[in-house]
Amino acid sequence: MAQISTVSSTEVLAGLIDRVTFHNSDNGFCVLRIKARGQRDLITLVGHAAMISAGEFVRASGSWVNDRTHGVQFRASFLKATAPTTVEGIEKYLGSGMIRGIGPVYAKKLVRAFGEGVFDVIEQQPGRLREVTGIGPKRAERIIAGWAEQKIIREIMLFLHSNGIGTSRAVRIYKTYGADAIRLISENPYRLARDIRGIGFRTADQIAAKLGIENTALIRVRAGISYALAEAMDDGHCGLPAEELVPLTQKVLEVPADLIATALDLELQDGTVIADDLDGRRCVFLAGLYRAEREIAEKLRALTAGKPPWPSIDADKAIPWVEKRTKLVLAASQIEAIRVALASKVLVITGGPGVGKTTLVNSLLKILLAKAVAIALCAPTMVDVPLMRALLRALPERAALLLVGDVDQLPSVGPGQVLANVIASGAVPVVRLTEVFRQAAESQIIVNAHRINQGLMPNIALVDSGDFYFVDAADAEEAVRKLLAIVQDRIPKRFGLDPIRDIQVLCPMNRGGLGARSLNIELQNALNPPGEVRIERFGWTFCPGDKVMQVENDYDKDVYNGDLGVISRIDMEEGELHVGFDGREVTYGFGELDELVLAYATTIHKSQGSEYPAVVTPLSTQHYPMLQRNLVYTGVTRGKRLVVLVGQRKALAIAVKGARARRRWSKLGDWLALEHRLPKLF
Repeated sequence: MAQISTVSSTEVLAGLIDRVTFHNSDNGFCVLRIKARGQRDLITLVGHAAMISAGEFVRASGSWVNDRTHGVQFRASFLKATAPTTVEGIEKYLGSGMIRGIGPVYAKKLVRAFGEGVFDVIEQQPGRLREVTGIGPKRAERIIAGWAEQKIIREIMLFLHSNGIGTSRAVRIYKTYGADAIRLISENPYRLARDIRGIGFRTADQIAAKLGIENTALIRVRAGISYALAEAMDDGHCGLPAEELVPLTQKVLEVPADLIATALDLELQDGTVIADDLDGRRCVFLAGLYRAEREIAEKLRALTAGKPPWPSIDADKAIPWVEKRTKLVLAASQIEAIRVALASKVLVITGGPGVGKTTLVNSLLKILLAKAVAIALCAPTMVDVPLMRALLRALPERAALLLVGDVDQLPSVGPGQVLANVIASGAVPVVRLTEVFRQAAESQIIVNAHRINQGLMPNIALVDSGDFYFVDAADAEEAVRKLLAIVQDRIPKRFGLDPIRDIQVLCPMNRGGLGARSLNIELQNALNPPGEVRIERFGWTFCPGDKVMQVENDYDKDVYNGDLGVISRIDMEEGELHVGFDGREVTYGFGELDELVLAYATTIHKSQGSEYPAVVTPLSTQHYPMLQRNLVYTGVTRGKRLVVLVGQRKALAIAVKGARARRRWSKLGDWLALEHRLPKLF
């Protein structure tokens, strides 16, 4: 921990911001390099500000301190920044990247053309921008729009800051609510928790308190009920028993239970939530999830009752034909599965790695293609309730549906456990493949995945030519050191794999020294150390060459939650960052970078449905809350060529022997089982 000694008593300082070394938009903490009056060299100022830009004029009061690590600094107890008035300050301000279309080059051109009056030109005479060489109609439009947008965003930032809230989501708030943002938030601050990813109930509650909304106000209690159900949704539930929901809400809000009951009645009357019986208990569901599960059940039952869209196919002829075409001999279980599939409008195929799911699906598709059946493939991995409803809504009425998955993997990150419910209901025909084929059995990844799934410790005896390894590490510090060496040096040298594109670190959880967030920073420093070209936003430093992950669906950009890419370039002039996703470049404004995170490491949950040439997974007793069999099983089955576990054998044993995940409160299984149950095929 850095030691600090005070050098002077309180004094006042003023000067021009030369550079913003660091700014945390969540709490306003900033480190600035200042050209201060009376000082020959640039000085370091540390303080707090809602927003701050190079070129602004700053006034501060505080004291000089001597930080043993960072040297002499001015630590400000009060800090106020104002728009620059000097030519030098204006150029730095405009060139800071805060306005799309203006970077250092165009900032210099604009100041050279209009001097200290450049702000007035942009705001009052924008047509004159085209007098500047290189500024055509498109760039002029971007500058005008960027200037207007920035003014509103700064107002939102000041509003958030005045209410004690970090300003990092100001751009997202502006994009959601537009120019009416402050009015809409003031009327109902709890809408932020509902509408803005990254702002939770507690942040909205803090704003509400500042705006004078009482703790016992019904608007607060009603929002608290939705918050409690949303928290349950993060744990995979679609609803909660009422006897759990009320005390949970009471704990969050610290209000009487009878007030929560009143608010719950109002939410039920408005249809925001719906009550229904589940396993003999009265449960409360978020209305959207309740209706989604019901719709899924109705559509699956309709599919089950329907006939396949293709003409009758003779399986006795089709199976020998496809074996000849593929030069493969299908197993008895695969042959029976094809017979069922050809006669069904909906079918589920499940099984672990190496049991022939891919061979079965390929054979079935070849048969159908030979009959000129149109086929569409999609990979809605991590399929939760909302995604399954969207899939079924997109399915043409005449189409058949084949669902393929591994029910023993982790359930979806989102609410529900769709695949498990569908299989357990007996309402849909199911084929479970269990035979591990000889070629697959030669892979220790596949053998050990099945051992883990059966509750047995994997075979971790060291084999030079193997594809599955366990590297012992006594504690978290040793595990980090060994993991970095494995990713940076040992795997690339031994297997010829690229440490950024081919190797994926998968962690049981985000938090902790062996969590995804901490390891991302360590791996970035090791594999792609930040250079001069960088942009710091939302707690991450992004640089060209960084591996990143999209963390929300963006239909406009055609990128989706879990997509991996590599930053190709950062354009400070345009205020844009470019990411390559499988050969396609996607552009992000700096204010949109909350859609991205570093992805050298990610969680096993986030990796569902993906495969990587090599997987490296830390396992430590510090991960105890997440050490479950299906978590390790899912992580191991993500590796195609190589899996390396790093950590403590005790942690691995806890996970392998661990019980399955807790039940999820979901109505889908009940609705599916309303009709007659179908016999299991095998």
